[in-house]
Amino acid sequence: MNLKRQLMSAAIAGVCAATSLSAAAVTLRVANQGDALAMDPHSLNESLQLTVLENIYEPLVLRGADYKLTPGLATDWKQTSPTVWRFNLRKGVTFHDGTPFTADDVIFSYERAKGDGSDMKSYVGQIKEVKKINDYAVDFVLNQPFPILPELFYRWFIMSKKWCETNQATKPVDRRKGIENAASFRANGTGPFRLRERQPNVRTTFSRNGNYWGKIDGNVDEVIFTPIGNDATRVAALLSGEVDVMEPVPVQDVERIKANPKLKVLQGPELRVIFLGMDQKRDELLYSNVKGKNPFKDKRVRQAFYQAIDIDNIKTRVMRGAATPIATMFPSQVKGYSPDLAKRLPYDVEAAKKLMVEAGYPNGFEVKMNCPNDRYVNDSDICQAVAANLAKIGVKVNLEAETKGTYFPKILSRNTSFYMLGWTASTVDAHNVLYPILSSPGDGGRGQFNLGSYSNARVDELTAKVASETDDKKRNEMIHEAQKIHQDEIGHLPLHAQSLNWGAKKTVDLVQFPGNEMPWKFVKVNP
Repeated sequence: MNLKRQLMSAAIAGVCAATSLSAAAVTLRVANQGDALAMDPHSLNESLQLTVLENIYEPLVLRGADYKLTPGLATDWKQTSPTVWRFNLRKGVTFHDGTPFTADDVIFSYERAKGDGSDMKSYVGQIKEVKKINDYAVDFVLNQPFPILPELFYRWFIMSKKWCETNQATKPVDRRKGIENAASFRANGTGPFRLRERQPNVRTTFSRNGNYWGKIDGNVDEVIFTPIGNDATRVAALLSGEVDVMEPVPVQDVERIKANPKLKVLQGPELRVIFLGMDQKRDELLYSNVKGKNPFKDKRVRQAFYQAIDIDNIKTRVMRGAATPIATMFPSQVKGYSPDLAKRLPYDVEAAKKLMVEAGYPNGFEVKMNCPNDRYVNDSDICQAVAANLAKIGVKVNLEAETKGTYFPKILSRNTSFYMLGWTASTVDAHNVLYPILSSPGDGGRGQFNLGSYSNARVDELTAKVASETDDKKRNEMIHEAQKIHQDEIGHLPLHAQSLNWGAKKTVDLVQFPGNEMPWKFVKVNP
């Protein structure tokens, strides 16, 4: 047996054997380059994590197959005043353990999501309090008017108060501090699928929820989710028929899969932007040979880094065309996008060198760069290309690429000087980028993912106004101004928007959301 075959067999050893359903049951076998880090829906605001868990847990507001908002655990909602939203809750819904869903679970989930250890604070940060009207109605009292509240709720999942209290899981799993609880490996939601078996980084099995309150359009009875980190092994599993769907398809293998008469590649634009962040807060830069100061506090250094990166080379050689270079922190599909800010600073090594001289670093400096190797498309390859580019201006990048299981706890605790991050504007609105990424870190999840602590008082002011402004023209003008300030200050280094590439058997019909989501309730496996 050759090495490739051995790797493939090891990675998917349990896929075919792991089924206890009858022969007539329909099984969907999904492979991904990574795994959810926990079964806790409040522990990590990461799209793969949320994509898996959205099949178990549900929000008050769902998205239909057309990606438009639709009632979820709430049947309807309305503003009763500028700062109060009433949500009427769905009756007759039970959690997977049979416990009825009520307003108490909504209030509990709010307190849990805004509390210590939660990675979902930005989704509930606009809320002042939640008032129980009765068992099936709640009022969300806001700090200020916030007209896009329903869109924000799409990523806030509801947990069972009773289950969490019984299982000592009232606080989220916090990987930054090494805090685990029952929600790490178990789950109890209201969604169309139940967690049946959890083997982290090996295999996770899900079963169709026979008591689901809603409609399941697909025919899948069981889902076997297998992380296969090695690209060649993951592709081999699809080609051999051992998995039904896999993502992402390595960009170099897209045409190969397209050429197979039994397979297809599902492609489309993604809402995710890949960018680089820099520590702009510490007086002395960590993991650097520069002592007594922080080069990233100097705009000239940040701009030199920007102009030293050959983004077109990354697009053509690293991404094989499956990326769109970008100058802003969110793509054109997002509400508030400004076409007149779409032009990147030119790639210009000589200009970058000049900026480094002006900033007092004629010979460059050393800095550690943190990067995942199993989260975004060709993530570590992108970081290697960036490191090679920066070497041309004298910057020695000590690249530390690692699995997301150790990468995210590190950077989310701000134990980094220079890092890669991808962000998906899940609400399809600019506020979902301005508030958690461009704003100064503060209460209520503000700036929670602004890991380099970029800060501008005017951007903070505009972000607060954007949240409450209902006039689209005025709102877009404020978004534009905030973007322009951030862009002029080189607050982050935007690289590109990813393209979606999923591989699947032609017998599998599924829905591909622009947030890189695959709701299993829409999947149909044909004979």
